[in-house]
Amino acid sequence: MSVRVTLVAAARGSALLAERFDDDRPLDEAGWHAVSFAAPALVPLGAAELRYCSPTPRSRATGDALGFHPLVQPALRDCDMGRWRGHTLAEVTAREPAAVDAWLADPRSAPHGGEPLFAFISRIGGWLDTRPACDGAIVAVAEPAVVRAALVYALKAPPSSYWNVDVSPLAAVTLTGLPRRWSLRL
Repeated sequence: MSVRVTLVAAARGSALLAERFDDDRPLDEAGWHAVSFAAPALVPLGAAELRYCSPTPRSRATGDALGFHPLVQPALRDCDMGRWRGHTLAEVTAREPAAVDAWLADPRSAPHGGEPLFAFISRIGGWLDTRPACDGAIVAVAEPAVVRAALVYALKAPPSSYWNVDVSPLAAVTLTGLPRRWSLRL
């Protein structure tokens, strides 16, 4: 029996250029508007047997606004960015350009003192691989970074390909399969 997991990227909590590492701000007005606009397409996913979300306020709010009433999954938390938490990429690049370059070039590095990209992708893959087989579906609302990590893991792509995956707020992607044998369903 295979598992079907649909991942929905949380609505935006800030303007794209104002996004911060480990951003825990709630949905902003534009995010609420986007959820109401996308709801007709996404609400049917709430019929899933199991409904989860990452622990961020915007993921919980997105899931609740869509009527999912999701169970918070700590394993779906965003990448731990250590001392970069709360800062934008531009701010960190201005202060630590060599550290940012190392982080972008080597998925096993963690110059910020947090979680390496490789470990983040593995953690999200571990969550996928432990989903129970069920006749119904599973839906999870998570940060776009979590959806990116899940796609890289499921496709067995090199961790460096993480930077080539763009996940828009409220985008949904479905993965089907078994542990360590996932397929992307479009």
